[in-house]
Amino acid sequence: MNMPQSLGNQPLPLEPPSLGAPVEAPGAPSPPEHCWPVRPTLRNELDTFSVHFYIFFGPSVALPPERPAVFGLRLLPVLDSGGVLSLELHLNASSLHQENVTVFGCLTHEVPLSLGDAAVTCSKESLAGFLLSVSATSRVARLRIPFPQTGTWFLTLRSLCGAGPRFVRCRNATAEVRLRTFLSPCVDDCGPYGQCKLLRTHNYLYAACECKAGWRGWGCTDSADALTYGFQLLSTLLLCLSNLMFLPPVVLAIRSRYVLEAAVYTFTMFFSTFYHACDQPGIVVFCIMDYDVLQFCDFLGSLMSVWVTVIAMARLQPVVKQVLYLLGAMLLSMALQLDRHGLWNLLGPSLFALGILATAWTVRSVRRRHCYPPTWRRWLFYLCPGSLIAGSAILLYAFVETRDNYFYIHSIWHMLIAGSVGFLLPPRAKTEHRVPSGARARGCGYQLCINEQEELGLVGPGGTPVSSICTS
Repeated sequence: MNMPQSLGNQPLPLEPPSLGAPVEAPGAPSPPEHCWPVRPTLRNELDTFSVHFYIFFGPSVALPPERPAVFGLRLLPVLDSGGVLSLELHLNASSLHQENVTVFGCLTHEVPLSLGDAAVTCSKESLAGFLLSVSATSRVARLRIPFPQTGTWFLTLRSLCGAGPRFVRCRNATAEVRLRTFLSPCVDDCGPYGQCKLLRTHNYLYAACECKAGWRGWGCTDSADALTYGFQLLSTLLLCLSNLMFLPPVVLAIRSRYVLEAAVYTFTMFFSTFYHACDQPGIVVFCIMDYDVLQFCDFLGSLMSVWVTVIAMARLQPVVKQVLYLLGAMLLSMALQLDRHGLWNLLGPSLFALGILATAWTVRSVRRRHCYPPTWRRWLFYLCPGSLIAGSAILLYAFVETRDNYFYIHSIWHMLIAGSVGFLLPPRAKTEHRVPSGARARGCGYQLCINEQEELGLVGPGGTPVSSICTS
């Protein structure tokens, strides 16, 4: 009303914009024609996209029959546009005094709208808002707006009497409504079948639900394509029990005196089983420790199993083999920290170990002037089948495995890798036979003769020893 005339000469409207004239009950007093005051709200920021709006002298709001209540919610640019604006209305039925009262709410952006016509709509000309209502039969109403526009949102609450589709202004009934408004990152924290994640794209920061097990929707509540409980249980058991294929390689390694290799296979089997039990979508989940720890140990065990198997096939000196084992463990740990899901984390160490194997076998073949390993049975029944199985496993992991077929393709990967180890692990190294004590008495072996006189400097003029003691 105090606007300077220099800003414009257009006449001001005589009354605030509304959806239409209310249908008044007989004898009901007419409300005064003036602008309804906007009640402010207190903003309390808790975290990123987590803001609570508190009403002064709230959270309960008394709605007299003659006027509406208007509230303003201020959403800041950038900080509030990436979350979900939630509005909840709870009607106190004891305040109605057995009257048929319905409380309507109209939420609009930037421009407030008053409720009052018989049709009770929340739109006018080019402006449209969100309409919600509570009554004695439906006492709770909820509204969620993902990624709301920034600026001021106006909430208009109005109580009307009667039954739809026509309503009248109440006479003496004052409805009491509990209002709760807040901004959250995701809808209901994505529920049990989703995970709320904070994302950034082209400098835009927003939160969204990453749904699992076929669930969809803003809050992962759409079960149209969801996986059943039986399917979830089957996929979990298949991924976990397929790791039992490492038991035969562990037993074979212990019998062949490859104790260190058997320890690596046992480590891989244990952590792969519990990692996949913790990694499952849905509700069939069992975690014995933090997920990130289980994932790291599973990946490290898988790569170390390939590494120690190929190095063991090279049959290097014990000192060189132990150095390569330790060096491989440290380098693989570093590679997993850089990129845990990279394809070269598997192919790189495998190719490097195969290079060491080829070099060792070539040097041994040149020295012996014979192909190594020397027997054709070793090539036909062990090395060729093991190489084919390992190659098939790597091809499945690199080019066939997807998100949809993960549970059975990855189970096949477990079984193929464990099966290839059983074929490729070399047999026990042949040790030198000890000489029996009886053979030594018959003269088999060497003798070390010590001339005691020579040791004492008592040697004759001709250099002939006086006496000697021979020990084998």
